Amino acid sequence: MTQAILIVDDDPAQRRILEEVVNRDGYRAIPVDGGEAALAYLEGPAGAEIALVVLDLVMPGVDGMEVLKRVHPQKPNLPVIVLTAHGGIETVVNVMREGASDFVVKPVSPERLHVSMRNALKVNALTGEITRLQKRQTGRLTFEDIIAPSASMEPVIRLGKRAAQSNIPILIEGESGVGKELIAAAIQGEGDRAGKPFVTVNCGAIPENLVESILFGHEKGAFTGAADKHAGKFQEANGGTLFLDEIGELPLDIQVKLLRALQEGEVDPVGSKKPVKVDIRLISATNRDMLQMVKEGRFREDLYYRLNVFPIHVPPLRQRKDDIPDLVAHFIRRLAAEEGKDVVGISPTALDMLKAYDWPGNVRQLENTIFRAIVLCDGEALQVSDFPQIATMVEGYSDAARLHDTSVVHSAPQERHTPAPAPDPARNTGMIGGASEVPIYAGQAAQPQSNTLADFARSNFSDGIAITDEAGNVRKLEDIEAEMIRLAIDKYKGHMTEVARRLGIGRSTLYRKVRDLGLEVREG
Repeated sequence: MTQAILIVDDDPAQRRILEEVVNRDGYRAIPVDGGEAALAYLEGPAGAEIALVVLDLVMPGVDGMEVLKRVHPQKPNLPVIVLTAHGGIETVVNVMREGASDFVVKPVSPERLHVSMRNALKVNALTGEITRLQKRQTGRLTFEDIIAPSASMEPVIRLGKRAAQSNIPILIEGESGVGKELIAAAIQGEGDRAGKPFVTVNCGAIPENLVESILFGHEKGAFTGAADKHAGKFQEANGGTLFLDEIGELPLDIQVKLLRALQEGEVDPVGSKKPVKVDIRLISATNRDMLQMVKEGRFREDLYYRLNVFPIHVPPLRQRKDDIPDLVAHFIRRLAAEEGKDVVGISPTALDMLKAYDWPGNVRQLENTIFRAIVLCDGEALQVSDFPQIATMVEGYSDAARLHDTSVVHSAPQERHTPAPAPDPARNTGMIGGASEVPIYAGQAAQPQSNTLADFARSNFSDGIAITDEAGNVRKLEDIEAEMIRLAIDKYKGHMTEVARRLGIGRSTLYRKVRDLGLEVREG
């Protein structure tokens, strides 16, 4: 799940330095030698996995400017950070005009590149979400925009694409929150009605006395309160698609009128003297057992068979848990950007916990859970402790919810094969007497490490930190923590982002501790 960053530079030494910086920030570095190699990679099948490009401007042959000119029109949403030793105003203006996201002057400061990469990826996440919203608003959403890599969703995607090629009535079945409306929108976006109106009606949310008026419209003065003429949802969807969600909630008398509208292709507005012709593509959805409702007489049999011409069943999230990592990554990128938080991923233990949960509320519940966790999170990665409600309902995680693990699985698009950077013992930061996880990235196996703050200090600082005083008594945790933070600040020369990353805490938490402990910091 680690985001892939393409490093383009003709200097082998510079490529190794950039690769080290990118890998240590938790991303997956893919170095290539020069502009031609970069274009070949980006235009090939593996180019789709690249989330960001770090591009040297001055290179022999195909230079950085030429790469920008060729890549940006094809991939306008791909962020590119340009590196050059010549930082003149004219150069900056030219690369920005060609589509660069940021401009960094060599020699590159790791801190500056870290901030630039983080900002570029955050902006890109928001841009991608805006693009999806615009496509959905304009009726051009496709199945490529739906996050559903699991094998359980393959039949849904296949049937949806097939159904999109005709105007056949579709009934989408599935539990609440599985994404039935999203499937319906993608069916429209893949068909010949793409770009036409996509009108959604939640049949269960309409007052019973207003159902007929809202669906079919009414004339002025047709009933008390009808001060103006109202077209109705059928007429609003004319030429496009009408999506009737929770179709099983319709009253029986409205079911009769709905059947006639579908058979005749016309509706009778309340108070109108003549019917109105409509041309709509009908997609309906339900979370009920419609056949059982027909047997019980709560739904008309003739209407059921009229709607159920092409059924599509969307499985619940508990039956497609392979979708969870990609959904979590997507929600983290989007919600963290919206909330202005520095959350970039989730710990492996927390992700395993989410995959072990059954999610009765399906994808909607998962999204709201990630939202709450991001608000609670103080660091760069969501931990088990950020999901207290889920932890109490999954066996084996209630105790872990009280501890923080420091491993990070970075949010990213669908991941292929992830080469893991070497484990860094300096990232382990357990409390005295508590357990902590080894920091790993996606695909990297955990290695045994010490689990005390003192062991961590001794393994990273030559002078170490004593956990007992001269009398043999255990020192106060506050004193040990202050000494630990002070040593880390000295070792990393006041680079607070690096200090926070090494200690496994967020920058805001680090600054708060520095302030509370009265430490003086001079950033290097």
